[in-house]
Amino acid sequence: MSDPKDEKIDFVMIWVDGSDPEWLAEKSKYDGSAKSGNTAVRFRDWDNLQYWFRGVEKFAPWVNRIHFVTWGHLPKWLDTNNEKLHIVNHKDYIPLEYLPTFNANPIELNLHRIEGLSEQFVFFNDDMFITKKVRPEDFFVGGRPCDTYGLNCIYFVEDSVGHINGSDLEQINNNFKSSKKVIRENFSKWFSPKNGFKNNVKTFMLSTWDWFTGFHYDHLPTCFLKSTYNEVWEKCGKALDETCRCRFRSGFNVNQWLLKYWQLCKGISVPRGALGRVYHLKDGEVSKALKAVENGTHKLICLNDTAMTADFEQTSRAVRESLEKLLPEKSSFEK
Repeated sequence: MSDPKDEKIDFVMIWVDGSDPEWLAEKSKYDGSAKSGNTAVRFRDWDNLQYWFRGVEKFAPWVNRIHFVTWGHLPKWLDTNNEKLHIVNHKDYIPLEYLPTFNANPIELNLHRIEGLSEQFVFFNDDMFITKKVRPEDFFVGGRPCDTYGLNCIYFVEDSVGHINGSDLEQINNNFKSSKKVIRENFSKWFSPKNGFKNNVKTFMLSTWDWFTGFHYDHLPTCFLKSTYNEVWEKCGKALDETCRCRFRSGFNVNQWLLKYWQLCKGISVPRGALGRVYHLKDGEVSKALKAVENGTHKLICLNDTAMTADFEQTSRAVRESLEKLLPEKSSFEK
């Protein structure tokens, strides 16, 4: 791990324009079924990315650099001359043998290869927004990533997410032979009050097993060290390579959660409670999400698209209107 003194913090955002005709033409050359993650809901654009940049500029002006990862398309409004912005094409950092890819996992698992990326970085999906002032200490303390320690149980559903989590756990359990030993070595972190009472209770109950049954996950931006990526590629290279060769997401993949869990098992992370909340845009969650956005209730918020999102056009318009109320002023990242 690098010297934490004066260490810069970068943000990394991955984005795809699922309506781009050129991207769609390339994607159509390759097979991909709904079960392998080739569903429209994974690629459709909510047309609200400008508010992510506005939130960063207003609430996290201290960020060193933003690495904006894309297949090649760019929003028309984006000012690519902004000195804090680094446009990153998949071809710029993902090994050619893994390209083209329509699977978010290879895109995420190779982030450490981005030229100029700082040792400390925060990874965002394009549905995760900053809606309240945040400090560098919310993400890193003394050169260490902040995260919530907690055990959980995974469950397997038809969607591949649960199966991917299982693949992540297989790698964790193969490399950290005893969960009891891991917890014992960093007891004060696993049972820190900052994790929250419920997390600590679940961790206590699940720590009777000598293997990891699952981990707490907030589905919010994650803090990573580039050195963690290098270590996991060294220790779990075969699994990562197999994942990166899948053009579409598969239940046999691993994903970036593996690196998050790795940092917890190594005791690298600093305990921290959740900075925000995820809202799944379905049923009664939509109105709650819109209210939370407009009020700036959370430091971080994830507005998660789902296959059960009703009336996509109406919902996406309502989300944009709420974001506009919170962040009406253009950022320097917009033309």
